[in-house]
Amino acid sequence: MLLNTKPNSNFDPLLKHVTHTFNQVICSGAAVFVIQNDSVVLEEYIGEQSNKPDARDMQPDTQFHVASVRKSYIGFAVAYAVHIGCINSIDDLAISYLPELNENVWKDTTIKHLLTHTHGLSEKEGAVYREYEAGEKWTYRQVGVSALTQIVKRTTGQTISKIVHGQVFTPLGFSESDWYAEKNEKLVDVILRSEHDSSWRTSKSTEGDKMNMYVSARELALWEYLHLKEGRVNGEQIIPKEVIQLATSLQSPAALDLDSPQNGFLWFVKDLPAKETEIGERVPRGSYQILGYTGVTLLVIPEENIVAVRMFNSFGSPEGYDYLQDIRSFGDTVMRCLGKVRN
Repeated sequence: MLLNTKPNSNFDPLLKHVTHTFNQVICSGAAVFVIQNDSVVLEEYIGEQSNKPDARDMQPDTQFHVASVRKSYIGFAVAYAVHIGCINSIDDLAISYLPELNENVWKDTTIKHLLTHTHGLSEKEGAVYREYEAGEKWTYRQVGVSALTQIVKRTTGQTISKIVHGQVFTPLGFSESDWYAEKNEKLVDVILRSEHDSSWRTSKSTEGDKMNMYVSARELALWEYLHLKEGRVNGEQIIPKEVIQLATSLQSPAALDLDSPQNGFLWFVKDLPAKETEIGERVPRGSYQILGYTGVTLLVIPEENIVAVRMFNSFGSPEGYDYLQDIRSFGDTVMRCLGKVRN
C-alpha cells in the first residue's frame, strides 16, 4: 500500500496516552500508529523488545504478539467463507457443520452466536458445557472461536492462515504478519506479570487457530486500513467489499441486553450506548475495535476516515491498572486529537 507520511502534532496527546499506559503496565516496549485521510500521521516506537540486556530496540519491523486481535483475521475468514458460499448462513447451527459435537450441549447454537460471544458455552478440563442458553447473554469464552476455526477449515478446505495469506498478505506484500512456530529476532518477548503465569500459553500451530500470531504496528494499521477502505486500496479492489462489510457490521442478537458489548464477526462494534462496551463514549456510531490481552488495540472510525493502533508486549492487567477505563479513553483521546472533544 502506498501511503504518504504527514506527521501531525494534533496527535501528540495520543502518543502521551500510549506512553502513560506504557508506564502503567508491565512491559518493555510499545508502539502507536495512526492513519488519517490516507496518510500516516503518527508512528512512534518506545523501549525495547524484551527485558534482556542486549534487547533489540522497538522499530518498524518489530512484531508484537497480538493475542485476541487474531480474531479479526478469523472473523475475516468466516466472512470470506460466507461470501464464497462455503457457509450458507451465519444463522445455521454450528452442529450442522460439525456433526461430531455433542448435540445436547451445542443445540440451538448458531454461527452467529459464536461470532458475537453469545453462544453460552464454556470449557473445563477439555469438556464443553453450557453456562446459559444461546443468545441469552454475552460472555467472552474461547470455545466459540475454536469452533469457528474448525468450521472454516471444514467448509473451505483451507486453514485460517491459508485464507488470510492468499486473500490479504500475499496480494499486499505483507511480510510482518504471521503465526509462528518458533521465535526470531523480530518477535517481541511477552512480559508476564509473574514468571509462571498459568494464563500464558504458546503454540507451534501455523494454521491460524492458536494464539501465536505476531504482527508489526505498521502492518496491523494497514490491516485496519484495508477494512476502512472496504477492501479497496491504491485504486484496486483487493477484497470484495461485501466481505469487509459483513465482518464489521453489527450481528449481535436483537434480544441481547442492550448494555452488553455489541459485535460483528468478532469485532466490537459501536452501535447504541452500552454500559459494558469497550469502545470510548466519544467514538461515533459505526466504529469498530478489537483488543488483545497483550494490550494491543485496533480502532477503526469510518466517520472520521481514521485508524489507530497501539501495541505493547505486556500480558494482562497489573494491580491498580483499570484496563477498561484505559482502553475507552484511548478511543476518546483519538476523538480529542481530531478536535471532536473539548479538553
